[in-house]
Amino acid sequence: MGELYSADASLKGKLRRRVVRLQHRRPSPRAAGRPMISFTYDDAPVSAFREGARILEAHGARGTYFVSAGLAGRDVGVGPCGGREDILRVAAAGHEIACHTFSHLDCGQADAATVEADIARNVEALAQWGAPSLETFAYPYGDVAAPVKRVADKRFLLSRALHHGVLGRGSDLNQAPSVGVEGEEGEALALAWMERAKARAGWLILYTHGVETTPPRFGTSIAVWERLVGKAVADGFEIVTVAQGARRLRGLT
Repeated sequence: MGELYSADASLKGKLRRRVVRLQHRRPSPRAAGRPMISFTYDDAPVSAFREGARILEAHGARGTYFVSAGLAGRDVGVGPCGGREDILRVAAAGHEIACHTFSHLDCGQADAATVEADIARNVEALAQWGAPSLETFAYPYGDVAAPVKRVADKRFLLSRALHHGVLGRGSDLNQAPSVGVEGEEGEALALAWMERAKARAGWLILYTHGVETTPPRFGTSIAVWERLVGKAVADGFEIVTVAQGARRLRGLT
């Protein structure tokens, strides 16, 4: 999450966050066609690589890890972040490794050139570690400015934010919605959005950070994550990585 992060609380920042969802959109040309769900991990703590992967794999499913290589080995409030060995292990098992900038930049406050350089640095660092090419992206802290959406659009199939919603035809793939599974209300919130996604035959992206027995503030318990994955399977959701879902909505598969 970043140790000293402070969101832009100015009037300008608040207006930007409202307007940016109307700018530099890439509307999805296709609907999901059936209920789909993605289980994703931001910053990728070690527990996500271990417990998060184990839970999904037990159901024959795979997830997406939004990695900031500059956080590897550091604890930024979500547990120690995974490194090269963790990344290569889950990638070999079929999970998606995705981009989260190198230094976990606020893409709403940093200028486009800085973000573009930091993304390139992350892509290069992960490639040097032997990771597969990065197809999708998540804005750290969920914030973004309009010029950065254009930068992300040039490189990624989909860029994920943090506002709530279900993806379908017309959804902005440059600022895709997601639902966090964190805190005491996280499970109930996820279940409510799963019902919406099922009713709409849409695609829901869930995210967390660590997956632990007793998780930190921005994490999820092992028991909750197991229940949600099990519920998705029981309800007939197709569990997809974010790249798989993005290719479906873009008509690439």
